[in-house]
Amino acid sequence: MTNLTETLKNTDPTDVVICWVDGSDPHHQQKMTPFLKNVKRSSIPGAHPTRFASVNEIRYCVLSVLTFASFVRNIYIVTDEQDPGVHDDVKKYFPERLQSVKIVDHKEIFRGYEKYLPTFSSRAIESMIWRIEGLADNFIYLNDDVFLIRDTRKEDFFLNERPVLRGSWCFDQYLRLSWKKLQGRVHKYLLGNKNFQSRSSFHLVQWMSASYLGMKWKYFYMDHTPHPLNRKAAGNFFMKNKIMLEKNLEYRFKNHRQYNFISLQYHHELLHGNKHIVKPALAYLQPCKRSENYLERKIRLCEKNDKIKFLCIQSMEICGKDQQKKVFDWLDHLIGLKPGVTSRIKDKNQLMS
Repeated sequence: MTNLTETLKNTDPTDVVICWVDGSDPHHQQKMTPFLKNVKRSSIPGAHPTRFASVNEIRYCVLSVLTFASFVRNIYIVTDEQDPGVHDDVKKYFPERLQSVKIVDHKEIFRGYEKYLPTFSSRAIESMIWRIEGLADNFIYLNDDVFLIRDTRKEDFFLNERPVLRGSWCFDQYLRLSWKKLQGRVHKYLLGNKNFQSRSSFHLVQWMSASYLGMKWKYFYMDHTPHPLNRKAAGNFFMKNKIMLEKNLEYRFKNHRQYNFISLQYHHELLHGNKHIVKPALAYLQPCKRSENYLERKIRLCEKNDKIKFLCIQSMEICGKDQQKKVFDWLDHLIGLKPGVTSRIKDKNQLMS
């Protein structure tokens, strides 16, 4: 245990950052109410309750990092006066790593920018994660519904101290943008819905992020994978673009006018000569309202395809209890959390070696 701790301290460190929220927390809901301005949450895409729902995915996110990324020094969980409740699990399964999991409050990363708190916009929060005190220069950002499912090395995320970019090039989104504008006008002027807000498009926001840097005709599309980033690069960029940073912080809820900080950093890397582009190595699951054997097919794919290292499971909060149990039981076996059971994938890898 001591040797592991000393090794992580003495090498060039890599940290993980995860943003998390529990939308069922009454205190969190109370904070949000004044900013809704008597508009129903379902009418504000960035305030919809499903965006803040938690079914304890954070447990598996953290434990998967500790299981499959032993090179990671610290895991920082960014919250707003909340406790993700992972302490007992880490103590049980990784007691030697208990001090490696740290809770970071919004007040820390928004120091000097407190006027933008409280915020409920994931894009605003992500724009500030590089300001975590003590964060390694090289860090990996994960959403709490993203998991590691195979052993990884630092080289899967950083090569020659530059982030490895997982994704592919796409063409501009002018047609999608035109449709969004037309949709807004129809709702506001023909249907009389003055409070209508367009939903944020994952493709469109990445193109917009590229456009901020002068890349109008194509953009680099990143998927729902872990995202390697550089703290110094982000800090230097925003030191020169303070107004741009504050523009992203002005929105209390996620808004289609905001840029994506992660995408912005990816495009900044590409413009400065980063050529470390690889495939996503991702399995994407959205189990709700799928065919009967959907989950079984996805599970078999993950276990058989040894090129898949990452897993994203979205919309778990609207799945039935049976579906949730099936997913979490599999993750228990995958990570090796069941008593007397080691990771399925680790077992397979050992048999193949």
